Amino acid sequence: MDEFGIIARYFAPLAGEGSFGLKDDAALLPARPGQDLVVTTDTITEGVDFFAFDPSGDIARKALRVNLSDLAAKGAMPAHYLLNLSLPHTITPDWLAGFAAGLAQDQREFGISLLGGDTGATDGPLTIAVTAFGFVPQGKMIRRDGAKVGDAVYVTGAIGDSGGGLAIFKREKHSLSDTDRDALIARYRVPQPPVAFAENLRAIAHASVDVSDGLIADLGHIASASGVRIVVDGEAVPLSPPLRALWHDNALLRAVAAGDDYQIAFTAPPGLNGPFTQIGRAEKGEGVSLTVNGKDVALSKAGYRHF
Repeated sequence: MDEFGIIARYFAPLAGEGSFGLKDDAALLPARPGQDLVVTTDTITEGVDFFAFDPSGDIARKALRVNLSDLAAKGAMPAHYLLNLSLPHTITPDWLAGFAAGLAQDQREFGISLLGGDTGATDGPLTIAVTAFGFVPQGKMIRRDGAKVGDAVYVTGAIGDSGGGLAIFKREKHSLSDTDRDALIARYRVPQPPVAFAENLRAIAHASVDVSDGLIADLGHIASASGVRIVVDGEAVPLSPPLRALWHDNALLRAVAAGDDYQIAFTAPPGLNGPFTQIGRAEKGEGVSLTVNGKDVALSKAGYRHF
């Protein structure tokens, strides 16, 4: 099947308003009065972000969700996306059908649609690039540079589970139950970005970032952009029971640098309650520090480095 056959069979059924059924070489993005358009893009690559043996539907959902995480951290609700595929010659119709089914599942869950993209062959690894579009009320996008001295630092969800799942795939020895093992693997394969939280986030956050490269590394972006020092209280960082069972006493230090969490870290006034955990504070100074029992802890790395 050639490029246009693949598009017609697997991806045209996913196309939404403004896409012209994927029969044109451009799309028309409908405007929304009183809303700003937020755009983000991410690429995932076989052998780096997923494994060749992962179910193709899970790979599709991960490719989409790592972008939805970025939109959520900006306070934006997702609407549309573009999909660029570099497909090895070994890809089969069954693989493509599963991939398209994964996209369809998430389109239904998050209320988004495909606008278009590009599909080509490659002699290299499978590479998937998604560009996602979301909308936020005019002037309300949450940036990285709004943290204030005296802010508390919060994070949604649990930290490190995806890193634990990756460690299992890399054959790290463990004595987990099947349930705990499968829970960590599921977090690695299919992230759970808090998309529905975006609207509430806009009402409270001064600065925000999605946790993709590691909690400490990503908080460093807020610290740098805002001109503050962020102190993370290690005892407060939310770690799941399966992760603690996997990494034991090393769970905290490994979790805060593991990456691939796709949760939201943000600063806001202290003392707030909600589907998040207060883990630290913003002070005068620069950089990010992790403390345990009130003492700074040195990390061998702050997070994942692409280069």
